[in-house]
Amino acid sequence: MFIIVAMDISREKAVELFKKYNKSESLYHHALSVEAVMREFAGKNNEDQDFWGIAGLLHDIDWEMFPEEHCRKAPELLAEIDAPEELVHAVCSHGYGLVTDVEPEKYMEKVLYTIDELTGLITATALMRPEKMKGISVKSIKKKWKDKSFAAGVNRDVITKGAEMLGLDISEIIQTSIDGMTEIAPELGLWPEEEA
Repeated sequence: MFIIVAMDISREKAVELFKKYNKSESLYHHALSVEAVMREFAGKNNEDQDFWGIAGLLHDIDWEMFPEEHCRKAPELLAEIDAPEELVHAVCSHGYGLVTDVEPEKYMEKVLYTIDELTGLITATALMRPEKMKGISVKSIKKKWKDKSFAAGVNRDVITKGAEMLGLDISEIIQTSIDGMTEIAPELGLWPEEEA
């Protein structure tokens, strides 16, 4: 089923829809980060990278224009590209316990729920380093994790709860997320300029 889904919705179509409802460059970079990490997790689990990636790319489709309806307006917007129920459910479930009662059920949904906030922590950590994402380690992310005043908007409880849902060690989740984001770090402005 996922292969058919990925072929039905091209990445270009997904980007176009995202940009129709979100104009912020930082939000687009966040969407790209989540997309990259989702693709990384899909690859590690022999899942459909295109489908997982599109779920990551579109997870905040309703955030900028409809913040009060976040994860509740999404189905209406995703209908514009005839998004299948699997994609809609994944997008809606990433706000579980915060803005929606749609629970992450599938492994892919649990990954999205977990890494959404984590990509924000990794981005914030990278921006504090002269070398940005280059050579960033799990240890450096965990150090910033413990400093609750750093990237205070990052909901660490969601990441912890997601790790429990997945049954994975937080270090493994952080490393896979770093790997995914490093792949596109220059596009995110998270690579040393002289090497980008």
